[in-house]
Amino acid sequence: MSDTGSTAIDPDDVVAADAAAREFVARHRDDDIRPAESGDEIGRALVVVVDDRAAHGEEQSLLGPLVGELLGEAGFHVDATVAVSGDEVEIRNALNTAVIGGVDLVVSVGGVGVGARDVTPEATEPLLDRRLRGIEEAVRSSGLAAGSADGGLSRGLAGISGQTLVVNLSNTRAAVRDGMATVAPLAKHVIEEISEF
Repeated sequence: MSDTGSTAIDPDDVVAADAAAREFVARHRDDDIRPAESGDEIGRALVVVVDDRAAHGEEQSLLGPLVGELLGEAGFHVDATVAVSGDEVEIRNALNTAVIGGVDLVVSVGGVGVGARDVTPEATEPLLDRRLRGIEEAVRSSGLAAGSADGGLSRGLAGISGQTLVVNLSNTRAAVRDGMATVAPLAKHVIEEISEF
């Protein structure tokens, strides 16, 4: 890093953090990701699909239902799935509406690459009160380990906005499946902690 005033991160710390995140996810994956039984819901969730074609009704994205299904299996009640175009203002408005609506978790899918329309991280960052870089790195690390280049190279953010956990995922089926397997057990713990305030 060449930014003035930035602190260099020891590569050994990054390796140790990645290993700890993988171990945590592996330890909790079987315990925490299971179909919810009645009265066993973790909280409410909303899915935001960032896709120009789906937002304009030209093509139905299958990723929204997939994320909803995975959230349901993890114990979340999914309030809705909304599609927005790759526009920073539209994405921010959708995320902000979810936060104001009081959902516990909002998962956005898409817009986290390096293309000109990939602006989900830029739309997300101003809404976050606290970044959760551990979740961001766990998603990228598990994506690379699973062979998902999109998941591993994602610029997606994770953090807390008010009482809501916000997570950005890449928009391939492999990245969504792997990302949700990583996020779900971590989300449960974050939501339990922020709900105590």
